[in-house]
Amino acid sequence: MAAARSVVNLTVHGIGPYPRTLDPGEDGTWVTVGQFEQVLDAVMGRPDVRITFDDGNASDVEIALPRLRERGLTAEFFVLAGLLGQPGRLDADGVRELVRAGMRVGSHGWAHRDWRRIGRQEADEEIGRANALLSDLTGQPVTRVAIPFGSYDRHVLHRLRRAGLSRAYTSDGGRARPDAWLQARTSLTCDLDDAWTRAVLDGRPSLRTRARRVAARAFKRLRG
Repeated sequence: MAAARSVVNLTVHGIGPYPRTLDPGEDGTWVTVGQFEQVLDAVMGRPDVRITFDDGNASDVEIALPRLRERGLTAEFFVLAGLLGQPGRLDADGVRELVRAGMRVGSHGWAHRDWRRIGRQEADEEIGRANALLSDLTGQPVTRVAIPFGSYDRHVLHRLRRAGLSRAYTSDGGRARPDAWLQARTSLTCDLDDAWTRAVLDGRPSLRTRARRVAARAFKRLRG
């Protein structure tokens, strides 16, 4: 099978009943079990689609993992290392279960802070400490991150490159080159339906939309 020329990176946050008090706005990216299954069924046999998870919610193991395995799908889970074991979150055993199931684990930082608004000490915790803890926990080097809130600038990117990370995921939307260091992603939303899924997976944005996305990404890379 020929390699995909571009990929769609999907981001799942939470699935099913709320297991904890959600942060402001978090309910907008929380989906039902039925919505999640509908997306999984749509991506089966699609090498141009990657599935990622953010935040380290308990639903990653309790709901997502068995449904991924039923369909022979793999995914990458970006975990908040400093929140492991908190109510409604993954714990250490859950992270190990993901690895045993053949899933990849990356870092979403330590405490879900905006990486554009932190100093050096917090940055060391968000990037260095979080990656080290997850590497020890999984027994594998953790070299990929998902940037919290999709908030980045040239300083954030410089920190990530200096830390030797092999890939960074954003929330910029649209398709991405499969081997790009900076990967745009599209988050599942609480109002998704079949039309939304088709538009994200197969839609061809207008030249204006593509130009706007390119300009927005360029601005983020250069600002600081």
